[in-house]
Parts: sequence; C-alpha cells; structure tokens
Amino acid sequence: MNEISTELLRSHRRRRTRTIIGKVCFWVFLVIVLLFTLFPFIWMVLAAFKTNSQITDPAQLFHFKPYFGNFRTVFERYDFVKPILNSFIVAVVSTALGLVLGLPAAYAIARSNRKRTENAILVVRFFPGIAFMLPWYIIFSRLGITDTHIGLILSHLLINVPFIVWVMIPYFEGISVEIDEAAKDGCRTVTAFLKVILPLTGPGLITTSLLSIIFSWNNFLFSLILAGGKAKTVPLALLSFVSYASVDWGAMMAAAVVITLPILVIALLAQKYIIAGLTAGAVKG
Repeated sequence: MNEISTELLRSHRRRRTRTIIGKVCFWVFLVIVLLFTLFPFIWMVLAAFKTNSQITDPAQLFHFKPYFGNFRTVFERYDFVKPILNSFIVAVVSTALGLVLGLPAAYAIARSNRKRTENAILVVRFFPGIAFMLPWYIIFSRLGITDTHIGLILSHLLINVPFIVWVMIPYFEGISVEIDEAAKDGCRTVTAFLKVILPLTGPGLITTSLLSIIFSWNNFLFSLILAGGKAKTVPLALLSFVSYASVDWGAMMAAAVVITLPILVIALLAQKYIIAGLTAGAVKG
C-alpha cells in the first residue's frame, strides 16, 4: 500500500513539474514575441522625445533628457494638420461609400448563393494595389481628379468594397431566411434590410468599418501616385522629413506617433467588437 501511495505521489509530482515547465516555456516564448513586436513601437515613442544626436547614440537608448520640440516642429514647420484632415476625410468617406455599395451586394450574393461572384470578388481583393496604379493615374488625369479627395476616395473604394462584401457575406448567410420573409410582410425590401437585417450584423458591420478606416488611414501607395500637395495624406507627409542630405528623425518619429495614436485608440476601444466580428463571421447557420 505504501509503495502504491509513493508511486502515485511521484506521478503527481512529475505531472506538476511538467505543468510548471510548460507554463514557464509559454511565458518565456510570449515575452520574446512581445519584445520583438513591441520594441519598434517603444523605440518610435522614445525617439519622438529625442534630438537627432540622441537618436543615433546607442548609449541614450533608454537614458536621455527628453526633448519636446519635435512635436512643435511637426505642426509648425511641416504643417501636419492638413494631411491629418485629408486622411480623415478620405478614410471616413471611402468607408461610408464602401458600406453603401458593399452591404447590399453582400446581402444579394448571400441570398442568391452566387459562389462564383463571391470568389471573383475575393480574387479582386487579392490583386496588389500597384496593378491598378497606371490605369488609375491615366483615367484620373484625364478626368482632372488627381491630387483630389475624390480621386483617393475612388481608389480606396476598389479595395474597401471587395473587403466589405467578402467579410459581410457570412453574416447575411447566418441570418435565417424566415427573418427576411417575416420582415418583408410588413414593409418594403429596402426598409426590411435597413431596419431588420443590418442590426443583426452589428459586430460584422463594426469590424468592416473599422478595418476599412484603418486601411485608408495607413495607405501610402495610392497617395504617392494619385496625390500631391493638395490631397497629401499622413503617410505621404512623412516624406517631408527626408531631404537630400539628411533625415529629421526626431520630427519623423513624432509624426509617426501622431499618425499611430488615433488608430491605436480606436483598436483598443473597439477590440472586443473586432474580435467578435472576426470570429462570428466564420460561423454560418
């Protein structure tokens, strides 16, 4: 009996040791991943409060005297307010128009079960943006809408609309057809869609809206080709800190913090909605 108790005790200790080792390995791995992931962001924030000489000095990586002039330089010398306003207009309007076009399309595809159309939209979404740059530039130049908000908004729609359609199709497929029929008994199809169907896709609607805004806010390529001084957005405005002979690293990092802060705040506040939207959209029926 004592031998059995001793063996059970040893077995319990071995399992406990393996559990502890597994947890330690998990947390060590997690810390390593976080260090690689967060270090660039931490370096960016710290560099925003340094002079150029401090940034290039490894000895002052964490221990340095804070310098707050970079943020003043960003808004006074480089006039960063205008690019922020341009990015806000393009992101919000392109997302709103994308929802107006994409939501009815996703609903129609889901209810008609058009898999070929669904796959074609996915293929369009996979095309790199650079593939559209030359045709867009030629067409927009002839229409006279280069370096305008309209040109950037139209270019972003080509990416946002397929994304919205592809993400929202599973949500509409998950809504029972009986709900559609019951809603249409008392009102028109458009009214039923707006007042009954759309509210049931709340997490997906929030997710697609936020991710579309983030895409538009961070997009650099479209602005580089289709925008200039009038419609310059914040990613393109970062090039202002690069000259032929030098780079104003401190001001550039301060501007990067200004660009990142709104997106970071939105992501933190809407984190649960984004997670719920991405996971719920994967379940049909």
